[in-house]
Amino acid sequence: MLKRRIESQIKADLQAQPAVALLGPRQVGKTTLALALGQTTPSIYLDLENPANRDKLADPALYLQAHQDKLVILDEIQNVPQIFSTLRGLIDKGRRKGQTSGRFLLLGSASIELLRQSSESLAGRIAYRELAPIDVTEAGGDKRDVLWVRGGFPESFLANGDARSLDWRRDFLRTYLTRDIPALGPRIPAETLRRLWTMLAHAQGTQLNASRLAAGLSISSPAVARYIDLLVDLLLVRRLLPFHANLRKRLIKSPKIYVRDSGVLHALLAIPTLEALYDHPTAGPSWEGFVVETLINCAPAWTNAFYYRTTGGAEIDLLLELPGAKLWAIEIKRSLSPKVARGFHAACDDLKPQRRLVIYAGNERVPLPHHVEAVGLQPLAGELAAMT
Repeated sequence: MLKRRIESQIKADLQAQPAVALLGPRQVGKTTLALALGQTTPSIYLDLENPANRDKLADPALYLQAHQDKLVILDEIQNVPQIFSTLRGLIDKGRRKGQTSGRFLLLGSASIELLRQSSESLAGRIAYRELAPIDVTEAGGDKRDVLWVRGGFPESFLANGDARSLDWRRDFLRTYLTRDIPALGPRIPAETLRRLWTMLAHAQGTQLNASRLAAGLSISSPAVARYIDLLVDLLLVRRLLPFHANLRKRLIKSPKIYVRDSGVLHALLAIPTLEALYDHPTAGPSWEGFVVETLINCAPAWTNAFYYRTTGGAEIDLLLELPGAKLWAIEIKRSLSPKVARGFHAACDDLKPQRRLVIYAGNERVPLPHHVEAVGLQPLAGELAAMT
């Protein structure tokens, strides 16, 4: 099993809080990580997609009270939303007995639903963490390009060959469209959602235009917005919001849209190998999305991410607002000899960031004019991860 960076954080959270929620898309490794943590302490695991395990919670208070001396791991918790009020009562009762930490580890694949349910009853009793796909700091060795092509889902990244990896990702997409998403709520036509997801892949890294997408799908703009909301809530798509500041500039206000996992992006676009990716017109936007997702996932907690663009052409691909109000401006290039555009310098003059960085395809740090530093993805991701 690959060592996941978040493991130490989850251990610390369990020592400080009675409940911890570990969120992330399906197949990202939540269950594997939870079971590994469960081997270090007395624990019990329930998969709430399994009817037999759900039946054990017919009287949840009675069952869970009988295991109050164990770490209870509840997988796919969104399938039993009514249990949250029971957990609150058990946590409060345990606190009065001195049981203040390490009671429940909750795993969920539908983040917004889980947050909504738990915020109603577990406020002040729970810590939230997101397990993202594998990133360059976790992959080990010189695996950046493999990770870029296959994405960070463990089964895809570790597959025996690119063909097997692509087959896994196609099955992953099919399962989400035909089983997982319909199980979450009102019926959404699988073919419509597949086409929308593919259109978002073709529009990787561009401003969201719901009207254009709606016209291409022959559905309404509000329906497109709802479907995109669902993909965002499932942690499959990212809306990168524009940075707003009172600068007397005319700013672009639409969010940029990214398919979060590069391997899923390539499966949607039928790109099987690194060589095919180099020849594809989406190679640049794909690399940009890969860098954006890597840096956001490696950044310390409470980091805010934006992009910046004015109608006059000033532009920053990624702005990281780190804890302590530190602003990093990041330009993303795929070449080995990066050249900084005038728009980046103009945007930095507007915002006065603490650091001006260019991510490029190499690994060395290279000083550039105008206080800009070119740096490779792995070194900067490692620097951010070390801040956590």
